[in-house]
Amino acid sequence: MYFAVISIMPDMFAAISDFGITSRAIAQGKVTLDCINPRDFTSDNYRRIDERPFGGGPGMVMMAEPLAKAITQAKQLAKQHGCCVDSEQNLQNCPVVYLSPQGETLTEGSVVPMANYDGMILLCGRYEGVDERLLQKYVDRQISIGDYVLTGGELPAMVLMDSVIRRLPDVMGDDQSAQQDSFVDGLLDCPHYTKPTEFEGESVPDVLLSGHHANIAKWRFVQQATRTKNLRPDLWQAFKPSKQQTKWLTAANID
Repeated sequence: MYFAVISIMPDMFAAISDFGITSRAIAQGKVTLDCINPRDFTSDNYRRIDERPFGGGPGMVMMAEPLAKAITQAKQLAKQHGCCVDSEQNLQNCPVVYLSPQGETLTEGSVVPMANYDGMILLCGRYEGVDERLLQKYVDRQISIGDYVLTGGELPAMVLMDSVIRRLPDVMGDDQSAQQDSFVDGLLDCPHYTKPTEFEGESVPDVLLSGHHANIAKWRFVQQATRTKNLRPDLWQAFKPSKQQTKWLTAANID
């Protein structure tokens, strides 16, 4: 999968390229990452990419022209990696995404289809934001990681990349790991345990040591349901159990 990140702080993305599972995915050729600095597309000696907003007000706004040129280069690079970037013909599989608190909230449900893209071009804003004309003409989608404001789009971009990359085939050591995480089935994850079997007087639940896979599956689901109902009632209200899960809930007196 191809990623082009447009940022005035490209060094921040060493967190993706140099560490952990995302780094391994890049080293194995499953992911390609290009960082593009919009300052490289300025024409003045100060490499200026921001100006004061028309109409007054605090802060600065990122200018459209250098960002447009950066996006154009990103699309050219994406095409070289086999990505289609022609949104006008509905053939797009490499959208331009602006990380913004005004965007749709990132969820596991939205991450899953993103993992089927051939690539993504991620625009990281700074200051008070980006010239609206750039957003209207060049951006296909806006995504938020939550209802709060950060100093820039770099951290949200890394969150998005991490969540998508771990969903790619053969990136995780065990593909089932991604399938069993919180939110994948609409519920929070169940508790997990490992050696030793006893820690500071607390033992691993007997069912997990039994080797009885059906009982373990039932126990894990009931734990998920209990956690979700208590901690995230909004998710619990939306959850639709299967027939088997309904039987387990009834037996556990969970409604």
